[in-house]
Amino acid sequence: MIRFENVGLRYGMGPEVLRDVSFEIGPRTFQFLTGPSGAGKTSLIRLIFLSLRPTRGLISAFGKDTSRLGRDQLPSLRRRIGVVFQDFRLLDHLTTYENVALPLRVLGRDETSYRADVVDLLKWVGLGERMHVLPPVLSGGEKQRAAIARALITKPELLLADEPTGNVDPPLAKRLLRLFIELNRLGTSVIIATHDFGLMDQIDARRLVLGDGRVEIVD
Repeated sequence: MIRFENVGLRYGMGPEVLRDVSFEIGPRTFQFLTGPSGAGKTSLIRLIFLSLRPTRGLISAFGKDTSRLGRDQLPSLRRRIGVVFQDFRLLDHLTTYENVALPLRVLGRDETSYRADVVDLLKWVGLGERMHVLPPVLSGGEKQRAAIARALITKPELLLADEPTGNVDPPLAKRLLRLFIELNRLGTSVIIATHDFGLMDQIDARRLVLGDGRVEIVD
């Protein structure tokens, strides 16, 4: 699904943040992306999501060399990838239901074609009773689950989660991990960026360890 070949990244004229990064993400796989704060995890997530272009090297997404694609061709690939941001990025003036449905509205879908899917997904993540409230009323864990539901509503083939348990307590972190495991069982490839070793130790999954600008793969 995703292939990095000797990818390097620098911002402006500064030193390389990432260098000679090579790895593959296959279908229906589960992996953690880890490393110390400032190691470049968020930059790597942005590269995978195709919202950032590498300074050098090759990134292939779903069989296509992204360096050969124009910016107008990238959105169709991004729609195959869901992202859960660390800061949630929910819109406070929209209800939980409206936030989750927003990606489908942007695509021009009629509400009658997706309402049942949004309601079912909100029930699945445990927000069936909270779909009509605004984000400021939600707890941190509820906001996180709403963000996950929004990332999933387009049925992505790959889900990227940037520190999804960084702002929740350990019991909720375990519940969110079980949610990601279930998503993977249903066929979605999952990449979780985290520095929480306690979370990673709960499941036998491949780790992409980022350090000194490089990625080491630990199976």
